[in-house]
Amino acid sequence: MLLAFIVFVVILGLLVFIHELGHFVTAKKSGVKVEEFGFGLPPRIFGIYKDKKLNTWRKVGVKTHITPETIYSLNWIPLGGFVKIKGEQGENAHDTDSFGSKSISRRILIISAGVIMNIFLAVFLFFIGYIIGMPREIDSSINSRFAKVKNEEIIITAVFDGLPAKEKGIMPGDIIKTIDNNAFSAIEEVQKYMQEKKNTAITLQIKRADKIKIFTLVPTILQETKKSGIGVGLAAVGTVSYPWYYSIFEAIKTTFFFIKEILIAFYNLIKNLIFTRSVSVELSGPVGIAVMTGEVTRLGFIYILQFAALLSINLAIINFMPFPALDGGRVLFLIIEKLRGKAINARIESLIHSIGLYVLLLLVVVVTYKDILKFSDKFKSLWSSLFG
Repeated sequence: MLLAFIVFVVILGLLVFIHELGHFVTAKKSGVKVEEFGFGLPPRIFGIYKDKKLNTWRKVGVKTHITPETIYSLNWIPLGGFVKIKGEQGENAHDTDSFGSKSISRRILIISAGVIMNIFLAVFLFFIGYIIGMPREIDSSINSRFAKVKNEEIIITAVFDGLPAKEKGIMPGDIIKTIDNNAFSAIEEVQKYMQEKKNTAITLQIKRADKIKIFTLVPTILQETKKSGIGVGLAAVGTVSYPWYYSIFEAIKTTFFFIKEILIAFYNLIKNLIFTRSVSVELSGPVGIAVMTGEVTRLGFIYILQFAALLSINLAIINFMPFPALDGGRVLFLIIEKLRGKAINARIESLIHSIGLYVLLLLVVVVTYKDILKFSDKFKSLWSSLFG
């Protein structure tokens, strides 16, 4: 569990750092002064800035906030980083190197740059993944001209209520190794075998994480298909790799596929909250993500890479939602300013963002509390490995 915690900190740190790096670079290129760019979160360990007149680096105190040039700081909390931009709260708007002095389109670009960098990071991680070989479903979308497929397996994607597989404890994500000691490489072969074994006990050898489990169950006639089965959804998966020049295309395609799927999921979540006042999906906070990181870590490096790419996309989408305190909320205020022809009162905007921040923090606390209850055993194991 200690390794999982370290991987979790590294992934989260990378995602936040890349996000803040986007704001930093775009602000600099736009002629806006960046007062501080920190690696990690305060309190500060030390900081430095470059004295351009003497062409040398100078050290600053732990509480120094303003210097002629950008302070580059190393901070105690190893979670990503932060960027402090001059005039980001509306102050110093008349200074030419202030955020507030720039055009609305330029300010929107600076705010949006963090989200854009997270999308680029996802593309880069998928690009590396496809060069190495990444696990994915084997379907018609794979370009057989360029793809190299290895380690093909049949995975259970869904388990339906009231049917043999559910009753015996088979779970989504389980991999079918053998049925009655017979190995199968195609879903059609499994389905045909189930037909032949109607009302006859069969033995499944299942791989779950790094363990092998044995299940004995009897296929039954399924109402939906009128065919014999055990009540599971199946998919053929394998490790797919491409040449580097084609991996770029696949990485972009995969990134936008997940952007679409995540947006659809958020749309359905919000729609259900509004019309049914219920949540049809599981929400996870930092503790839940840490637990999932532990499960992914056991599967190996390529799964960590894939997981980090998905988290980067999620971070980008969530951060760009038009909600106060998020980047999307700040962009929304700039769009309103453009339409009105003048900015909203700075105090009112600051108050709205503060309220939004408190709402988000409350949501994190609630989701984290639910995660601790849900993953209490794993959370205790992690806690004892760190402090026991």
